[in-house]
Amino acid sequence: MTTTQDGPETAPAVRATPAQIAQIKQRAAILSVMATILLTAAKIVGAIISGSLALLTDALQGLVDVGSTLFTWFAVRASDKPADDEHHYGHGKVEALAALVETAILFTLAGAILWEAGNRLWTNVIAHVEVTPLVIGVLVLSMIVDAIRWRSLTKVAKETGSEALAAEATHFSADFVGSTLVLVGLIGVWYGIERADTAAAFAIAAYTAFSAYRLARRVLDTLMDTAPEGMSEKLREIARGVPGVVGVNWLRVRPTGGRVHGEIGISVSRTLPLDRVVAIKAQLGEALVKVEPDAEITITADPVQVDDETALERVLLIALKLKIPVHHVTVHSIGDKLSVSLDMEVDQGLPLGEAHEIATRLESAIRAEFGGETEVETHIEPMETGQPAGHNAAWETVEDIGKALAGEAAKLSGPIHDIHSVRVRQTAKGLVVNYHCRVDPGLNVAAVHDAVDAIERAVRIARPQVCRLVSHAEPAVPAGAK
Repeated sequence: MTTTQDGPETAPAVRATPAQIAQIKQRAAILSVMATILLTAAKIVGAIISGSLALLTDALQGLVDVGSTLFTWFAVRASDKPADDEHHYGHGKVEALAALVETAILFTLAGAILWEAGNRLWTNVIAHVEVTPLVIGVLVLSMIVDAIRWRSLTKVAKETGSEALAAEATHFSADFVGSTLVLVGLIGVWYGIERADTAAAFAIAAYTAFSAYRLARRVLDTLMDTAPEGMSEKLREIARGVPGVVGVNWLRVRPTGGRVHGEIGISVSRTLPLDRVVAIKAQLGEALVKVEPDAEITITADPVQVDDETALERVLLIALKLKIPVHHVTVHSIGDKLSVSLDMEVDQGLPLGEAHEIATRLESAIRAEFGGETEVETHIEPMETGQPAGHNAAWETVEDIGKALAGEAAKLSGPIHDIHSVRVRQTAKGLVVNYHCRVDPGLNVAAVHDAVDAIERAVRIARPQVCRLVSHAEPAVPAGAK
């Protein structure tokens, strides 16, 4: 373990895998089934011995519990099946259906208890209830086990997001309260209150119905794809904070099987290259996982025009979409309209008619972007699509070209100095020269470009065999700096 000045560094919590979560849920469900069977048998024995309506009601509820816990176990197993061709989002909604069945069971049970208790009151029948240590012991044991199951299932349901286990926990909370009310009723009978047992049955029915109502609201929210409270606002805020995201267009989230599936649509600048858009989506995905580890959000990026786009950027974007190489793009304002001129490169072997059609398509797209009154002039240039062969020129030629470059730089007394790394290649069209030079780092790019152009023009006039010069300007290193 590493330590810091503030104390020991806590290792990050390791999140359980989907397989581990499935195993946890299934183990909790099967333990619940076993405990329910044992407790129900004990309650039935106690109800027969005592004759208590409340305890008999609790025992009958236990029989229902056996069926519901078995159903929950099967539902948990089914919900953990992976997605397939027919269920693209998996089988998580099976748990919500199981919880809905639990709700129906609780409401039915509450109605049956009210019916029997009402019959006893209306017919003025007072059943003999015998309170024995065995009956009290069964109730106390039932309360302890129900409390343990209630707490453990609630914990597992929160950790795994299981709707079925959450419903089962609600069921056992009703069982715990029911056993408590039965015990209160029996104590009342012990002290001579003849209707205490029936009153306890009424209270059990009321609490069971209330628990069923709360469970029904939660389950219906899941089945109706209600977004978890506060999640939409939180995810939108996270998305807006990711660099490159212009806005959030829409967001849809829905819970299913302990997870949240959703989709989010974001806007990005249409001038961004594809790899940058992919990076923005990846960064957003990581940010969403940090705040909602159980969420699976699909991200869609829509390119939009942003307010700070320049006219030059818009022209270049149009050419990029049409896959037409352009350079030397200039944009001017002529009164209330724009004038655009550019160089367009096409395959040098392309017939002029086809090249003109490409230029017309580009010009039409630019006018559609800026308006029909926009002036567009296109210069068509040949582009070599192959890889013409070449070889390094003789050393004497390299030395001659290098001296010529250095001489012209000194003669012009401009900002260019320290000509170095001169490379000369002989091609079928002439000499291609590449070289590096140094310049004041504070000088702007336009001034550097003009100075380099002046040197290159002078060299090409003096040496016509040079067909192309490519310079690489580097910032000069200040004196004394390493």
